[in-house]
Amino acid sequence: MKRLSIEAEQIMKERFGKDSVIALATEENGIPYVRYVNAYYEDECFYVITYALSNKMQQIRNNPVVAVTGEWFTAHGKGINLGYFEKPENKHIAAKLRDVFAEWIDNGHNDFSDENTIILCIRLTDGLLLSHGTRYVF
Repeated sequence: MKRLSIEAEQIMKERFGKDSVIALATEENGIPYVRYVNAYYEDECFYVITYALSNKMQQIRNNPVVAVTGEWFTAHGKGINLGYFEKPENKHIAAKLRDVFAEWIDNGHNDFSDENTIILCIRLTDGLLLSHGTRYVF
């Protein structure tokens, strides 16, 4: 992937470097599936807390190519299962997600004792960002 310019990276951080709702598209047998997810953006990746046995994760396991879209932004990426939320290797990003999603993370929707509660990383591969008449293509 061509790296984001400094200006584009700053816009991405401003828009999505917090609890953000984006659309995530996966594919199964040639049929697209789209759902909204809460996501956090950092360093050309989006991070999502999800369930390993969900349809989206089964679809990503079979085909890791995904599409995402948000406020004046659309991109493709590779879905990567980082594994259990609480595993030591995820400590750094899990702490950020706890902070970013603090408003709802402990509302009972997530079961952090379940090893199927995972972090999905969406590593961007290409995309288009629009801001005040400027197009950033990467």
